[in-house]
Amino acid sequence: MCDYSLHAVASRPAEVGETIVTTSFRGTSTRGFASAADPSVAVCLLPGTELAFTDDVRYDNRWIWTRTINSRVGKFGKIDPHVPDRHHDAIEFPDGKYVLVTQLVEGQRATVLQLPVTQPVTEREHKTQIIADRQPTVTHLPIG
Repeated sequence: MCDYSLHAVASRPAEVGETIVTTSFRGTSTRGFASAADPSVAVCLLPGTELAFTDDVRYDNRWIWTRTINSRVGKFGKIDPHVPDRHHDAIEFPDGKYVLVTQLVEGQRATVLQLPVTQPVTEREHKTQIIADRQPTVTHLPIG
C-alpha cells in the first residue's frame, strides 16, 4: 500500500474525492502522497487507484532539471515487485510511461478519482449470477 521506505511514517488509506499532495516525509529520503490537511501522514494508495492531477505531472529524472509528463491523469501501481529493497510505487500514465512516486516533484496536487475494487472475484461472480437468475419485474402502466 505504501512503499517500503514509509513503514516508519504514520499512514492511512486514501479516500475517493480527497486532495492529496506529493511531499517528502521527515526522517526519510523518500517522497509520497500526504493529505493536504495533514502533511505528516502518508496517504497510501492501492494498485489501480486513479488520480487526476491539477497540472501536468512533473518529476525528477535524477538530473538537475525536472521533466514533465503531458498528462494530468494516472493510475497508481507497482513496478518490479520481485526486486526487494527498492521503490515500487509508481504512477502509470495513458501513454504507458511509469514514474516512481518518489521521483514526483513536491507540492503537486491530485484528486483521488476512484479506488480499485477490493472484493474477491468469486464473490462478484456469485452476486452477478444471483442477479442474472432473477426474473425481470414488468410494470404495466394504464393506457389512456
